[in-house]
Amino acid sequence: MKIAVEGCCHGELDKIYETIQHLEKKNNITVDLLLICGDFQAVRNRADLPCMAVPPKYQRLNTFYKYYSGEKVAPVLTIFIGGNHEASNYLQELPYGGWVAPNIYYMGYGGIVQVGGVRIGGLSGIYKGKDFHRGHFERPPYNESTKRSVYHVRNLDVFRFKQVSRPIDIFLSHDWPRGVYHFGDVNGLVRQKSFFREEIETNTLGSPPAEELLHLLQPSYWFSAHLHVKFAALVQHKAVDGAEKTTKFLSLDKCLPKRKFLQVIDIPHDASQPLKIHLDPEWLMILKLTNHLLNLSPSTRYMPGPGSNDRWDFKVTDQEVETIKEDFDGNLALPNNFEPTVPVHDPMMSSPNKCPAIVINPQTTLLCTMLDITDPYAVYLDKDSHIRDDDVPSSLDPADLDDDINEDDEDDGTCSDINSSIDTSYNDSFSLNTTDLSLNETAELASGNLSILSNNTDISIEEEDELSEILSAQKKMQSSNGHELSVDSSVDGENEDNVKVAQSLSKGELSKSDTLLSKLEMSGVFEIDADSASQSDSISSSAEDDRDSNQTVDISSNPPVSTKSIKRTDVPDVEISPQSKKLRRRNQSMYSSTEDEADSQ
Repeated sequence: MKIAVEGCCHGELDKIYETIQHLEKKNNITVDLLLICGDFQAVRNRADLPCMAVPPKYQRLNTFYKYYSGEKVAPVLTIFIGGNHEASNYLQELPYGGWVAPNIYYMGYGGIVQVGGVRIGGLSGIYKGKDFHRGHFERPPYNESTKRSVYHVRNLDVFRFKQVSRPIDIFLSHDWPRGVYHFGDVNGLVRQKSFFREEIETNTLGSPPAEELLHLLQPSYWFSAHLHVKFAALVQHKAVDGAEKTTKFLSLDKCLPKRKFLQVIDIPHDASQPLKIHLDPEWLMILKLTNHLLNLSPSTRYMPGPGSNDRWDFKVTDQEVETIKEDFDGNLALPNNFEPTVPVHDPMMSSPNKCPAIVINPQTTLLCTMLDITDPYAVYLDKDSHIRDDDVPSSLDPADLDDDINEDDEDDGTCSDINSSIDTSYNDSFSLNTTDLSLNETAELASGNLSILSNNTDISIEEEDELSEILSAQKKMQSSNGHELSVDSSVDGENEDNVKVAQSLSKGELSKSDTLLSKLEMSGVFEIDADSASQSDSISSSAEDDRDSNQTVDISSNPPVSTKSIKRTDVPDVEISPQSKKLRRRNQSMYSSTEDEADSQ
């Protein structure tokens, strides 16, 4: 299955789809799936614009509204996560994921789905230490602070991923896992983005929770965006039972002229399954088992851990997986049940509407009914009794809100005219073959005019043993430079089986990776673009405030606890209300209705 991966979208769906269609025609391929790593900007109409945390000059409709209204239909199945420039009022309608438009699926605050047997996980938002332990308390109408804190990652979403015990093929995050740059061409990264140097030297660039999940989940691929630079790395994980595993990391740029924002990779899939989205039974059960941990207040709340008096291990058993499948009548194919929840864009309306009200999305209602879990928007409207009244503030205390104004804004040209130059690449199993595509007119794409192309093809990996050589070079480099793999036991109070593996990089070591860099460049695992690497972006540090600078806060999700550990067998099964059982049986038909359609593909 060929999967296109895109960095920051910034609402430029038309350009992204046009680029994919051009690559399909030029390379005689068919792209089966598009993954977008955040900053999607699902703006439906002008009323959504004030809910998006961008400077006023960047509050633009762009092109998503055409797909929401039905004027256009996405030509390829699209899955995306949230970033830090989103129409958050819309995405909050779908906290557990759902269709934002026909053929375009949002993964929620965090989630796992399957397409053709390929298991895809995604964590929306960016890390901010001060908000990590708080609940998802934000809701429309936002102020200047909550429109920014709404997209900050919370400890519950990370805790849920820590319960995953089955392999994940692909993982998406908006900001990078902290420390991932140590596994790639860090010198080239600093040449392109010199203002990253200090954070790299102090190992504070990126998200600590994402770093922890990278080394815990160990997916085959991890894709990110946010930092507006293309960067590849090969992450070698700590060997378990003598078996070594690696993750291929790739970050991509945003959809702008002369930027490397798109890559196509080829991933094996189950040919017997249709290339449609299926809900993941393990993830559904995790949502169900941890629903009581949901916090909708701005107060700090820690997740349970070893030694806690509360249950802390929510690993899903095979029997629980079968139970979920039975609840969904044996069919987890996602129904095509998108429906608009607000009016489509009216071009005759020149100014934004008033700030939109809270809207309950039928897709969320259906999933919450099937799993007997909480819909936050329904709680805010007093239509869900899962959460106690004292857990949901009727209004937000200004003392709970920090002034985030302008802290996460970027002034880097998030939008561009359609007549532009777009740098693309097509990658067959990470064999980086780069094509610089100059788009003088949109019509040239449609007409198939290929005279505007200039090709630059790098060396590619053709044999698996070259990967082994790279890993050997990494080990040799770690030994010769004094790089030692160390276990950080301070993260989240996990036991030694679940701690992350981190590499330290001292200030003077940025220039010591020539041996490894040469090996990587020869293999083609990392694309070394001499032209782009020798040119520093003339972007001020304020333009890169898209990144959160507060990366040093302790992310431990466990408060001081007693030494007594509660075993999983001591915990009773989750109770399902009689009303939910009736609604679930009634709604099973909606999921089951997709079975015949799936079998016919």
